[in-house]
This record gives sequence, C-alpha cells and structure tokens, in this order.
Amino acid sequence: MKKFALAAALAATASTAFAGGLAPVVVEPEVIVEEAPASSMAGWLIPLIIVGVIIAVASSTSEDNNG
Repeated sequence: MKKFALAAALAATASTAFAGGLAPVVVEPEVIVEEAPASSMAGWLIPLIIVGVIIAVASSTSEDNNG
C-alpha cells in the first residue's frame, strides 16, 4: 500500500510540475487598424461653396445697380 501511495504522490507532483511547461508560448500580434482620414476634397468643398455664394451675391447686387 505504501508503494501505491508513493507512486500516486509522484504521479501527481510530476504531472503538475510539467503542466504547460513543454509547449512554447504563442503570442499573437496585435492588429492595429488606422482609420483613413476624411477625403481631402471635403476640406475644399465648404470654402468653395462660400466663395460661390459670395460671387453670386456680388453679381446679383451689381445687376440691380445697373437697372
């Protein structure tokens, strides 16, 4: 009975001692996603509309003065 208890104790300690120690650790690379900047055309669209409105207003007032 002593041999059985000793064998069981050795088996229990040996299995816990090597648990997870034989396989190399696999580290997955972290994926970094960069968001694309907004379209560069959008930066010019609003000033272009404002300039167009100013030109339209200036041309409409100059026509009123001629008539």
